[in-house]
Amino acid sequence: MTIHLKIDFVSDVACPWCIVGLRSLDIALKNVASDMTVEMHFQPFELNPNMPPEGQDITEHITEKYGISAEQANANRENIRKRGAELGFKFSRADEPGGGRNWVYNTFDAHRLLHWAAIEDADSSTGLQGTQKALKEAMFQALFTDGKNLSDHAILVNLAGHVGLDEEHAAQILTSNTFAQEVREREQFFVRQGINSVPAIIINERHLISGGQPPEVFERALRQIAMEAD
Repeated sequence: MTIHLKIDFVSDVACPWCIVGLRSLDIALKNVASDMTVEMHFQPFELNPNMPPEGQDITEHITEKYGISAEQANANRENIRKRGAELGFKFSRADEPGGGRNWVYNTFDAHRLLHWAAIEDADSSTGLQGTQKALKEAMFQALFTDGKNLSDHAILVNLAGHVGLDEEHAAQILTSNTFAQEVREREQFFVRQGINSVPAIIINERHLISGGQPPEVFERALRQIAMEAD
């Protein structure tokens, strides 16, 4: 018997541990593919909802927000780079050719496009499948690998087109307040459920796995939850 699981992946595209968690979860899902089917939804969370459009240097931001030294912040980022590399994802340094800036940006508009991508996925007439996930991954790469500004509408429109979404429609969304209320409501819902850090992976609306865990942790949890659901 194949078990069906629903996964709500609560995350922010400005969160490096979120792409680490997503890559680990993907590996775990491949390992359990013969035993279960999965329906995944990416839910919005803003680490820095008050971040201005121009953003902030990441070291400056981290030291101010968490009260740690620049050396500690750099060591933490190096640890994340290593975890990413193990999972096939590149976190670029600012001093690397083409690495861009180590910068933090406002991500609310990115979440609005992700919400739209989920609607497009649900509309069978479009023929799109997995567009929300593809856009999410494209945004992670744009920020952490290519050093691009995810509050820049031109960049967001380009990313939408890259994954098969209509660029003109994407531009119309970004220049309006479309999906703003929906995104804020989803953010507030998960905050009310006690989610205050990401990634937060919620399975079948009951089981929570927090953080960028290794693939084997996700796989073990998925199998245990599937056994309980059987």
